[in-house]
Amino acid sequence: MTATFPLGPFTPHASNPILSPRGTTWESGSVYNPAALVVDGFEGAEGSEVVLLYRAHADDVVSHVGLARSRDGVHFTCDPEPVFSPAEPHEVHGVEDPRVTAVDGTYYLTYSAYDGERALLCLATSTDLRTWERHGVVLPELNSFAGHEGGPTGPWTKAGGILPVQVDGRWLMYVGEGSIYLAESDDLLHWRLVSDRPVLEPEPGTWSEFLVEVGPPPVLLDNGLICLVYNAAVKLPEGGVRYVCGQALFDPADPTRVVAKLDQPWLEPRTAEEQHGLVSNVTFVEGLVQFQGSWFAYYGQSDSTLGVAVAPAGERFGGSSLPITSEQRTVLASA
Repeated sequence: MTATFPLGPFTPHASNPILSPRGTTWESGSVYNPAALVVDGFEGAEGSEVVLLYRAHADDVVSHVGLARSRDGVHFTCDPEPVFSPAEPHEVHGVEDPRVTAVDGTYYLTYSAYDGERALLCLATSTDLRTWERHGVVLPELNSFAGHEGGPTGPWTKAGGILPVQVDGRWLMYVGEGSIYLAESDDLLHWRLVSDRPVLEPEPGTWSEFLVEVGPPPVLLDNGLICLVYNAAVKLPEGGVRYVCGQALFDPADPTRVVAKLDQPWLEPRTAEEQHGLVSNVTFVEGLVQFQGSWFAYYGQSDSTLGVAVAPAGERFGGSSLPITSEQRTVLASA
């Protein structure tokens, strides 16, 4: 098998939730929305492990990032203390929703800094997943809810997923909650919008009517096309929202253009944990790895617990840091 569009089909694991709140301090309220990566020889261990960087908080809802590791992708051992915590004024109410991309031995962590009024996308780097250097706010002027009725005014940006290889000599990041935009960089640290127009927007009358938001970092498929796994939401008539997960396909010749996407969600709330919690009716995927012959998609369950869905997989994707060019892709026959 190969890494082709669409990824999956995924089946939620029988062991869900695989992580839940514990203790009486920083992760006693909720554990959810993890970044995920496969690390070889992590801290001297033999073989490969799945490492999660997950969001957690107590009843105060001030989020920290914890670290968990697993030899099978399902059963995890968690560090007793967070590896990343609020430290700047714009983070005082939490560091939220991490995504992580590894490039040449450096881990690039995007996260949402929340000051109680505004969410801003930020970037930090590490070589060991424990000691992090902050690089500040990314795209500080962007409001990814611009044009959405009732959305926040002024800058508001969450969710950055960095593609782990260069395309035509530039790094790409899909970014945004509300609508999704494309940014580019020469050095992975300084980012600029490719266009002031979104590349993916909500669709009236569908399961993405309210908003769309970047999920895990995008995946480069075997044919050179880019698969973006994303989250989408509708408002419920009785109040609240319902989050599900979709997939969209982009051609690197024009990575702002959707050439195909799923017309149905590939993951949606079905279990008690996914239908009831701090924010009910939520499956929210942020981590995606290929490990031991399977895809593992890690997701938050109603902003309260952490689950995984699994699918058979072929050869490991994203294992090469070699750049690609648009001429090397195989163009999808039909959009």
